[in-house]
This record gives sequence, C-alpha cells and structure tokens, in this order.
Amino acid sequence: MAAGYLEILRAKHAARLLTGTLVGRLPNATAPIAIVLFVRAEGGSYSLAGALAAVYGVANAVGQPLLGRLVDLRGQPRVQLPAAVLSALAMAVFAFAGTEPAALSYAAVAAAGLFTPPLEGGLRALWPSVLRKEDQVHTAYAMDAVAQEVMFTVGPLLVTLCTSLWSERAALLVLNVVGVLGALSVVVSPPSRAWRSAPREAHWLGALRSPGLIALLVAFLFVGVALGSITVAAVSYADDHGGDAVYGWLMAALGLGALAGGSVYGARRWDGSPERRLRALVGLLAVCYLPLMLMPGPVAMTALTALSGVFLAPAIACAFVIVDRHAPAGTVTEAFSWLVTTFTVGASVGTGLAGPVIEWGGALGGFAVPGAAGGASLLVLLATGRVLAAPARTAVVASSSENDPNRAVEPRFSSGDRA
Repeated sequence: MAAGYLEILRAKHAARLLTGTLVGRLPNATAPIAIVLFVRAEGGSYSLAGALAAVYGVANAVGQPLLGRLVDLRGQPRVQLPAAVLSALAMAVFAFAGTEPAALSYAAVAAAGLFTPPLEGGLRALWPSVLRKEDQVHTAYAMDAVAQEVMFTVGPLLVTLCTSLWSERAALLVLNVVGVLGALSVVVSPPSRAWRSAPREAHWLGALRSPGLIALLVAFLFVGVALGSITVAAVSYADDHGGDAVYGWLMAALGLGALAGGSVYGARRWDGSPERRLRALVGLLAVCYLPLMLMPGPVAMTALTALSGVFLAPAIACAFVIVDRHAPAGTVTEAFSWLVTTFTVGASVGTGLAGPVIEWGGALGGFAVPGAAGGASLLVLLATGRVLAAPARTAVVASSSENDPNRAVEPRFSSGDRA
C-alpha cells in the first residue's frame, strides 16, 4: 500500500502540489469552527455564530463552481492566487471589525467564502499532467480523498492550538495567511503555470450540460445529506452516553474509517467500469449506516461509526474518476468544483434536516437519516445507470494534453473499462 502512494509522491511536483493544496484549503476547512470561536470570544450569541458560519458555507458553495469556470477559461495562477488573497483580506476585515456592525460581518464572511479558491478541483485537473499514467492518476484521486480527511481532522486542532497560543482573532488571521502561502506554492509551480484547459464549446450551463455529471451530483447530494446528519445525530447520542468526550470519539472514528477505507482502496488497481463500482461502493456505504440505529454502548458505537465511514473516501475517489470521464471538454475544474459544492450543500441540508427529526424521533430517528439518504443515493445511481454509462466524451492520450499550452488535442486518458 505504502509503495503505491510513495510512487505517486516521488513524481516530480506531486508532493508539492498535494501539500500546497491542503495548506491552501486550511482556511476553508477551519472557517466554521474559527468563526464560531471568534464570535463567542467577541461576546456574540451562538445564533449569530451559526448564522455567520452558514453564510460562509453558502457563499463558498456558490463561489466554487464560478471560480472553477474562471480557472478553465483563464488558467490557474490568474484566478487561484487573487481569489486566495481576496478571501484572506475579507476574513481579516471580519477579524478586525468584529461582530459590529452586523452587516459588515455578514458581508465580510460572505466575501471570504465566495472567493475561496477552487484548489481542490484545480489539483485534480493537474494530476494527469504530473503523473502521466492513468492508473497512477486514479491512485492519486484516492490519496487526495484520504488527504482531505486528514486535513479536516487536523484543521480544527490547529484552530484550537492558535487560539490557546494567541487568540481567536489571531487564529483567523494566521490560518488565512498560511492558506495564501499554500495557494502561492501551487500556482507558481510549473504544472500549474503550464496548465491550459481544453478548447470548450461556449455554453451557459458549462459543465452542467453533461447528463452524466448531473446524475452524479444528485447522487452525491444525498451522500452529503448522510454525512451531515450523522454529525448532528452523534451529538444527541453523546448527550445520553457521556457528553462531549464521546462525541469527539465518534467523529474521530468516522474520519478514521474513511482514512482506512480510502487508503486500502487507493492501494490497488481496479478493473471494470467505475460507474458500476460506484454503485457498489454507495450501496455498501448505505448498508454500513444502518447499524448506527442499534445505538449500543459508546465503545461499540465508536466501532460502528468507524465502519460507517469506511466506504466514504473510496466512493469519493471513484466519483473523481467519473467526473473526469463525464465533464465536457474544457470544463474539468468547474466539474470538480461542482462536486465539492454539491457535497457541501448536501451536508448542510443533512445538518438542518437531522435537528427536527431528532426532536421528533430522538437519536434513533437521527441515525435513520443517513441510511435513508444513502439508499436514495443508490437509487439515483441505479435509475441513471444508462446516462452514467455513456461518458460525454472519450480521449486517447496518455499524457494529458489538457496541460499543453498549445492545446493540441483533447486532454483525457482513454476511458476504456479500467479505472
């Protein structure tokens, strides 16, 4: 397993791009908790803190595909770095102005979310030019999904560390400065500077004119609902079984399960259609959510929570391959950004949905939501099987010409049956 990942990281520029992207995305990964802690330190209410965090999330969901389209049109350095700087400046305005006046606070966090650079989608667009071999790119997608889990685990810890060493305001400022440095590291790299999107057909829908991509996005909206509802249901469970410590263990177990599953998935080469494999992975994901409704003691519940996360990262990694197959020519960054946005929106919907369900049916009802959402995702994939089985376009090159400044040919690997 380690040998496969080391082979990826030894490729020229690969480690730098992965590290720079993860560091560049720290402000986005830590924004919700950093905003909440800062607002509370300023004497604001939890309602205000939650509202500001929600505004940031919505703005981020809107901005990712829009900036992704700009990246496809203008290149990575011209969009990613200015966006990172603008996002950091907006968060600095929020940090220095505080929560009054409220209008300024809302505007600042909205701007910070809106201008968050689409580094995640940008990295996935770069992998083909960096790694050259198709099986290595698919392994990189899995490693990327695993790395995201690490970042979202480590990020909150960094916020609390900065807060304990300095202050909540300093945490906002430091993490956003670090994020700009991460984005800078990516955009000055040769692969990022050389990358050019394939020639694209002008269309107001952009990547969304692909039926296969639409089907995938709807399916992953429900996967996001499942993940968001678990985080709320786990709070209700923890209240009756030990409090915050138990909740922390449950969330850590969820991340650990995803890390383990993604690591194993990416360590081998998979034959067959990625669309068929995604249906199997999402089906297993839905099945593994069901035992959560048993709600055993904390130790057993922690194990079940880890199990529920095992197929998450593999499903996401497989989805990356399908996005690459179905994105219309010249829209690859936008397409990946839409997946990020859809998943984020789904998680927000799941968080909002789980609250009323828990009030009606307790923690048991809350844990029924992820199972139902996982089942709905599987039904979408089954119902759209024919659409997903027909990629919008295929390609025939092994070294991605998408990153050829001369735009010689359409930049994709052969879709084939191997992924």
